[in-house]
Amino acid sequence: MRAFTPLSLIAFLVLLVLLPLLFAQLMAASLMKLNLEPGTALLLMLGIIVGSGINIPVKRIERPQKVPTHPLAILGVSAMLPDMTRLQQQTVIAVNVGGCLIPAGLAAYEFLNLGGLGSRFLVAGIAACIVNVVVCYLVARPVPGVGILIPGFVPALVAALLGLVLGADQAAPVAFVAGTLGPLIGADLLHLREIEESTVGVASIGGAGTFDGIVLSGIIAAYLA
Repeated sequence: MRAFTPLSLIAFLVLLVLLPLLFAQLMAASLMKLNLEPGTALLLMLGIIVGSGINIPVKRIERPQKVPTHPLAILGVSAMLPDMTRLQQQTVIAVNVGGCLIPAGLAAYEFLNLGGLGSRFLVAGIAACIVNVVVCYLVARPVPGVGILIPGFVPALVAALLGLVLGADQAAPVAFVAGTLGPLIGADLLHLREIEESTVGVASIGGAGTFDGIVLSGIIAAYLA
């Protein structure tokens, strides 16, 4: 491989700094489309970003064989210190605060708002969720040693399209609900058996935090709608 030139290294560092900033702007714009107050949207954005480093253990599964684990995996920083990886005879199932709990809570809140606007919008939200759950279930694939993976933009694009078709002037909330609950239910919960059987020390639902499929799909879907 060719060595990095000074120019390519500078370009890489610039992208490394700009991408999180661009995603933060995308997240803020998407949350504002969900009929939230600016202060509430800001708090949710900070909660998602900070919470992406917090995993809450909910189940421990004993293994007959040893699997790789990291003592700091629950904090979401295992990639920074790979030398600390050890082998243990159990898998920890966890949920990520920023990548799962906060987006799911916001999706439930938006569902209630849709119901308050009338049965038409509630039915639109339910229908969009069902369709995206089925799509996510079908495209999700278990990857040994990693967990359940889905094509990154499929849930977001499907949810955005459903929001535009079914949601009328509430397209963004409908798309966010479908984009969030589709990956959560279709890719994670309905594939929970495969997650439990995966040969990893910690399997976290929403475990990639801010850039996990659950929150990324919901944010992009709301923005596109």
